[in-house]
Amino acid sequence: MVSLRTIPVNGIGLNVAISGEGPALVLMHGFPHTWQVWEPIIPALSVHHTVIAPDLRGFGGSSRPESGYTASGVAADIVAMLDTMHIEQAAVVAMDLGTPAAFLVGLTHPARVRKLVLMESLVGSLPGAEDFLKAGPPWWFGFHGVPGFAETIVAGNEAAYIDFFLRIGTRGDGVSPEFAIAAQEAFSTPDRLRAAFEHYRAFPESSRQIASAVSTARLTVPTLTIGSSPVGDATFKQLEPVADNIVGIVLENAGHIIPQHRPVELLEALNGFLQ
Repeated sequence: MVSLRTIPVNGIGLNVAISGEGPALVLMHGFPHTWQVWEPIIPALSVHHTVIAPDLRGFGGSSRPESGYTASGVAADIVAMLDTMHIEQAAVVAMDLGTPAAFLVGLTHPARVRKLVLMESLVGSLPGAEDFLKAGPPWWFGFHGVPGFAETIVAGNEAAYIDFFLRIGTRGDGVSPEFAIAAQEAFSTPDRLRAAFEHYRAFPESSRQIASAVSTARLTVPTLTIGSSPVGDATFKQLEPVADNIVGIVLENAGHIIPQHRPVELLEALNGFLQ
């Protein structure tokens, strides 16, 4: 059974889904997602964990402020959420836009993170992603990154635009009908899109924050990277030089939105690592 709470952090409210009992496990989504992207795996994870799945700043039922969308800003939200919930330590699993922030939580607050799982995302501009970027970054990085532009162009076609990402993120198979409806609703207005796109507009500053952080610290938290299509092993290659305890796997025949496309394989990897 999932319950929803609004948890105050850093002057905003995070909409947080909570399920189960046991050691805390935080799930951090990406774009175009809400906490519901994790629904296929939450019941199984809830058997042995208190699963905590927030809508990140600007997404879903969470506040949509004007600022605070850098990796360090989102990381600060997660740490503040744990503080408010009186949770001293949690395992953290993140994908896509949630991954750089989760990396910073593990890097800068290692005592708060028991284990770290990072999926399908570049981590700033750290070396190691050259093969992935040899044809240039994905086109939507630039499109979303222009302030005030993409949400104006997409206005009136939000559902079709979101569906495009859900289809390519599952290699054409599509997500569950329930999540498709939730995602289309979550990005159904220009302001909701604007808030999501602010994460992309913060990429340059997020990259600077990550580069600065790794110049003075190493990632000591036990870490698993999980790749699929299209990121593959790029996350692992970026983090291996700055991490003390890291392993990486790539799920074959899996699309980018792993919890929706290959939940059974993802659960197998998570259960093996988190126990």
